[in-house]
Amino acid sequence: MLTPFSSQFITDTGISTGDEGKGRVILEIINELRDFHKDASVVSGVMKVNGGSNSGHTVDGLKLNLLPGGVADSQVPYLIIGSGVVADPRKFLWESTYAEAHGHAVLSRLVIDNRCLVSDLNHRLVDLAWEDYRVTQLKQPARGSTGRGITPAYLDEVGQFQIYYSDFLGTKEAFFEKIAGRTDRAMRTIQHVCQVSAAHWFEFFEQLSQAEIKAHQSLIDSEVLSEASFDFKTFLSSDGVPFKLDTDKLAQTYWDAGQTLSGNITDVRELILQAKDQGKYIIGEFGQAYWLDKRHGFSPNVTASHTFTPEFFQSAGIPVQPIHNVGCCKAYDTKVGTHVFITEIAEDHPLSDKLKKLEFGATTGRQRMVGWYDAVEKGDALRYGGYDDLALNKLDALSYSGDWNGDLQICTAYKDEDGNLYHHVPRNDHLRKTLIPVYKKVPGWEEDISDVRKFEDLPHNAKVYIAWMLKSLTDVANFGDEHKSLHPNLRYIGVGPNPNQIIKDAPDTLEIIALAQ
Repeated sequence: MLTPFSSQFITDTGISTGDEGKGRVILEIINELRDFHKDASVVSGVMKVNGGSNSGHTVDGLKLNLLPGGVADSQVPYLIIGSGVVADPRKFLWESTYAEAHGHAVLSRLVIDNRCLVSDLNHRLVDLAWEDYRVTQLKQPARGSTGRGITPAYLDEVGQFQIYYSDFLGTKEAFFEKIAGRTDRAMRTIQHVCQVSAAHWFEFFEQLSQAEIKAHQSLIDSEVLSEASFDFKTFLSSDGVPFKLDTDKLAQTYWDAGQTLSGNITDVRELILQAKDQGKYIIGEFGQAYWLDKRHGFSPNVTASHTFTPEFFQSAGIPVQPIHNVGCCKAYDTKVGTHVFITEIAEDHPLSDKLKKLEFGATTGRQRMVGWYDAVEKGDALRYGGYDDLALNKLDALSYSGDWNGDLQICTAYKDEDGNLYHHVPRNDHLRKTLIPVYKKVPGWEEDISDVRKFEDLPHNAKVYIAWMLKSLTDVANFGDEHKSLHPNLRYIGVGPNPNQIIKDAPDTLEIIALAQ
């Protein structure tokens, strides 16, 4: 039997660099709570905690960016957007239309905190402009921005230029004035600071349009929305002058979107506290992952928000109190962008070829890099971030097939050029970039495990691989501190992409680790 959750507040977080399969875990937690309490209404809401539409996740076949994964469960009363989120109101409407076209009610359940930040086209243009600046002016590699305007939106927050969702409940004149000021600042930044060329300026609009058309192709094909809905060129100034927008049209478009959502704007703090008083659960869904946290990750490969458990309370707007955290990772590693990837698998390795056929970014469609399981990263996320449970996804992807039939490797430490070992991730990025992995080799397995539902039915080598993963990450988490005993429960093992392809009866962690001989 699964260990009961220790708090009415539960978080679903990534412990790597994103793309860990957090979306599927939401539904598992919901169903487990209902089964345990024999109460279909025990989960009051799923809250998106941080980020914006830059974090993609797939939940029961739905590909979502901005909405929380609770969308896929019709019995969840509230789809909550916390105050730590930055959100384009048009994206809410587009994604809601997509989900509702697939039979999932959204707008009747969506609640947006009145302190949630409004992002708009200006932020997206500034996002692309800074990427252009890196490449054109600084001659650096492209960072791989999603172009969704997330970082510029958070810059408005720390710069005290916020536009909140509560502004949609105020006067139209005040909102127009704020949008005009934001547009003026954005245009000056793009032209004079980022020094974007006129040619690139006009290319931005085509780039943004094509990205949204691709993301919403199913709605266009079914004629639910037209391709013109995603044409950002309509916001260009009619006189064709670069670095100039039709500010009135922009403000009116966003005002109209905000008015459509005005009935969804509320004080999330009260809703969450009332749920707790009623004995209900709130599940916090995080975007990105621990190593992409803007403070604890490694720039420039970080996001603009906080990506781990403490942000739940800031975004919910309630006091810090006990919380139960489920940390998610894959049975191997992936990264996207320009990350330092210490455990990257060689391009010509047969497992690299196999895994790359599965690994594409849900938001950008970019090919992910693939690597061996890095227990140093996961162990540090446990030691310094903390998680009560581990959800391990995509174990099935490691079964032999095609040309792949070799040993698996787990990174248990790092080593420098002098042979010194590092059992934690150095915070000095210059040092980190010089390190090489120390591996433990573990035999692979040939069996297809996608139909396995009990831990005891896994191939012996698969059990041993899990054991070494758990041993390695807990050795890191506890290294150097004789008083530490961090051994999270292995709550879920994903053996396929479908909701039912999961193992939920793993033994006690120390019992599993005993298999690592």
